[in-house]
Amino acid sequence: MSKTEDFLTKQDEKEIVSSIVEAEKNTSGEIRVHIEEHSEKSPLDRAQEVFFELKMNETQDRNGVLFYICVSDKKFAIIGDKGINDVVESDFWDCTKDTVIANFKEGNFKKGLVEGILQAGQRLKHYFPYQSDDTNELSNEISRN
Repeated sequence: MSKTEDFLTKQDEKEIVSSIVEAEKNTSGEIRVHIEEHSEKSPLDRAQEVFFELKMNETQDRNGVLFYICVSDKKFAIIGDKGINDVVESDFWDCTKDTVIANFKEGNFKKGLVEGILQAGQRLKHYFPYQSDDTNELSNEISRN
């Protein structure tokens, strides 16, 4: 098994996907998690590449959010699309990032992602509230490279 497959159990993955579904009940924002083993690039640069590879920039309101994890390099990034970045303060993601990283440092990978995802959904609710006609534009499944 690769390190990306060992990073989370199947049960952990189910709980993370459930947290995405739960978070998206608060917001029209679209949340995804991507895990890969290694990258030569900085976590932010690689997260931006993955964001476009996953077509997260094609949501109607440009309000996609990516949680990017590079397992071997122990790197993490969270990024939002243009629609989010145009309306939120510059440090909008800091508290969510801090929650995830604090848990990761303790080896609590699932807990960090679940708490971060739920927090992102709550924080986005103010700017992008859930709409009754909201459609799930992106997969909730965890992607891997």
